[in-house]
Amino acid sequence: MDSPYDVLGLDADADDTEIEQAYRRRVKESHPDRGGSAAEFQRVRKAYEAVLSGTAAPPADATAEDDATATAGGNTASSPTAADSAANTDDRDSQEHSADSAGDRPPTPTRVEYLNYDVVADHQWEFDDPALFERASDADLDPDDYGMFLAEPGETLLEAAEERGFAWPFACRGGACANCAVAVVEGELDSTVDNVLTDDLVDRGFRLSCIGRPVSETLQVVYNVKHLPGLDDLRLPADRFERARADD
Repeated sequence: MDSPYDVLGLDADADDTEIEQAYRRRVKESHPDRGGSAAEFQRVRKAYEAVLSGTAAPPADATAEDDATATAGGNTASSPTAADSAANTDDRDSQEHSADSAGDRPPTPTRVEYLNYDVVADHQWEFDDPALFERASDADLDPDDYGMFLAEPGETLLEAAEERGFAWPFACRGGACANCAVAVVEGELDSTVDNVLTDDLVDRGFRLSCIGRPVSETLQVVYNVKHLPGLDDLRLPADRFERARADD
């Protein structure tokens, strides 16, 4: 079986940006609307999520190189010197200072972990369960219902989901309804314009994905919460996109 790194065409030491670029390329190649297949599309998504979560096996060529190094005499890397440690500390301090100077927006992509509220209801899980996402991770759910993706700085959460092949609910795309509402479980989703959510809903962690931009390194959200009490009255009739999804 191919390693998730092999599925995405990545080296074992790929950084988040390279992972994101590889995923975007492969998901377009494998999408059924572009000549791919549903099975390959799901395979690419699962590989991406495995790499992001750190559970992916290394690529075949990396495993072979590790075996060759071990046969030749083991690890030849030298131990870090005191000067190296001091330099690394300076680098970290410099990076932290740069991040502080940049304001709330993270300099790197936000790792978004998402869960479909329909799954929460179907499994009769408690919405405020601290282990909710752990339960979802162990439940072998479809990638449309649970998984992870990276949101680039400046992207709204809805834009980030759509760029990675997901079809989350929305209607107006301008913060004037609750069709795209999500519940933020962990992390920060900044909404810089006024919207229809009441103070009570905001205090309970609800945000609008169409105008909300991730501003934390990690983010956990439950999407598709538009029918929950307090949000249902703030919805608009679905646009053609949502009606088309309903007819699929």
